[in-house]
Amino acid sequence: MLLEGAVSSRLNMADEGGVAGGLADRGMWVLRLAGWTNGSKMSFDRLVKAVTFLAVFTMAVRIAVDTDTWWHLAAGRWMVEQGRVLQTDPFSFTRIGAQWINPSWLSQLLLYVTYRAAGVPGLNLLTALMATLAFTCVWPLLDGPGLLRGFVLVACATASAVYWSARPQIVSFALAGALLLVLEKGRLHPRVLVGVPVLLALWANLHGGFAIGLILIALSLAGEGLEAALAVWAEAGRRRGVWFEKRRGLLRMALVLAVSVAAVGLSPSGFELLRYPLDTVSIGPLRALIDEWQSPDFHRIEVWPFLGLVLAVVALLAYSPRRPRAGELLQLSALMVLAFMARRNIALFALGAAPVLGVHLWAVLAPVLAKWPATRRQVSPVAGRALNLAILVILALAAGLKLTLPLSAQRIETAINQQQPVGAIAYLQASHPEGALFNSYAWGGYLLWRLWPDYLTFVDGRTDLFAGSVLDDYVAAWNATEAWPSVMAKYGIDLALLEQGAPLTNALRAAGWATLYEDPQAVVFANPEE
Repeated sequence: MLLEGAVSSRLNMADEGGVAGGLADRGMWVLRLAGWTNGSKMSFDRLVKAVTFLAVFTMAVRIAVDTDTWWHLAAGRWMVEQGRVLQTDPFSFTRIGAQWINPSWLSQLLLYVTYRAAGVPGLNLLTALMATLAFTCVWPLLDGPGLLRGFVLVACATASAVYWSARPQIVSFALAGALLLVLEKGRLHPRVLVGVPVLLALWANLHGGFAIGLILIALSLAGEGLEAALAVWAEAGRRRGVWFEKRRGLLRMALVLAVSVAAVGLSPSGFELLRYPLDTVSIGPLRALIDEWQSPDFHRIEVWPFLGLVLAVVALLAYSPRRPRAGELLQLSALMVLAFMARRNIALFALGAAPVLGVHLWAVLAPVLAKWPATRRQVSPVAGRALNLAILVILALAAGLKLTLPLSAQRIETAINQQQPVGAIAYLQASHPEGALFNSYAWGGYLLWRLWPDYLTFVDGRTDLFAGSVLDDYVAAWNATEAWPSVMAKYGIDLALLEQGAPLTNALRAAGWATLYEDPQAVVFANPEE
């Protein structure tokens, strides 16, 4: 029976029967996500769909907190306690009181409320849910039988998985999947496009990645224009008529883009938010400080699935008997360029590549599979239903066992201890030495989560807030350039929390700064002149 499903979607097994039992086991929620509720039919395609989403969800459940998770949580906590949207900086002494354009405020509330209700395990599950939701949205855009769709979706999820974390960007990832679905469905059913500005208005309050949404809409408009131009060029005898046929679609998409840009202004920062993405990408030290803003390093094994995805897309487009649309090529090329410019965009490329892979892989395989003789049924429909259900239950139980690992309190504690200076933070909490603290950029978020308001940060993950002189001074000091003593004097630095082996750590030792605390991970220094 399983072979039948692999050969063609025509060869589905048992179509009748209901689902027995409840959905209590971990991972079984995927059945509902796949549309399989009590009383629904248990076919092979339903099994494949449920297993696919179960695999993506299970893959996505990991210890998802990273260095930036903590300052997002701190922002959410501040807003809950203060009862208003955070729009000025309360967390750093270098920028305190300065305007802070914060497009992630709604996601920060979501993260904090989740954390307060379920701790880090809750954040891990929320991250997995958002990643699964993104691929759920692109599932209808794929072509071919369920088994092929499942293969493509899991392959694309694998390529993007390394950049899933408990941050607002995972919500942005889910919104990108929803927008891809709406834009594609809107090509055939224009009324669906009404949802595009609604998505952008929501997106502008959830994450700065709304710029990706505007780019996708602009690419759809450009694709419509390119396809219209090619159609007009091809119809030499009736160019005027072809243009009038295509003009309505172009005007519609232009209107959708204009209204979507206006919808971005429906946020606490108003239309100032439109300059946020431009300000962020123009920050000079961004690539030096933040790994995910750097181009992919193909010597690192975690980006190999992305490389394989690129090669697969190129090969399929070259050999597919189905001619790709101009707009399809334009969107895919733009997403690929973004991914090569910054690793954080690999997940977005994988999401956008899934429909292309699904459509053209089926275009290549369908003629081949059509030549295979149909396999006769090997089991009865009743036995087929029982087999499908048994397979799903076994896989769901296995997934549930796997999920216990990243949800384990001991494993979470170990991961945080390896990632953050937990010992040094505990020392500062207990001893509370006074003075302005110079901190490592990577640890700024955890520092303000654990120590604010007793200590304010020098810098943290809010790179856009510190762009300019503060970031320049930080880079000069951390790298122990000749300017580091003047930076310390400029800001009146009394204390420093740094990594072992950082250039400034060695410079402070040589300059006679007192070591207040030290472990294999971090050092706390005191200025001997204070």
